[in-house]
Amino acid sequence: MKRRTKRLLGGLALAGGALAAAGTVLMKQSKRGGSRRASRSVAVDVWARPGMSVVFRAEVMPGRSSAERTFQVKELLSSGRVLLHSTGGEHAEREFEPLQ
Repeated sequence: MKRRTKRLLGGLALAGGALAAAGTVLMKQSKRGGSRRASRSVAVDVWARPGMSVVFRAEVMPGRSSAERTFQVKELLSSGRVLLHSTGGEHAEREFEPLQ
């Protein structure tokens, strides 16, 4: 092959690799959720909100009535867990009875 042909094929290969890399970056961004602005405007569906009453499952607090197992949510953490008024520690959604 002539030197000119080799350079042309090399340039085409380099351009193809650059396009593939750019496509991969764009695909990863779209899977991640797109831009930050779009994700902030969408309301997040959470299972509890501050001030809401939640009831522990009977298996978690055996021998207590439903009223004794009811607490108010103090704060919702970024991990999806909650802090409750008058109790210590963080609690997950699976520890509570399902909402109706």
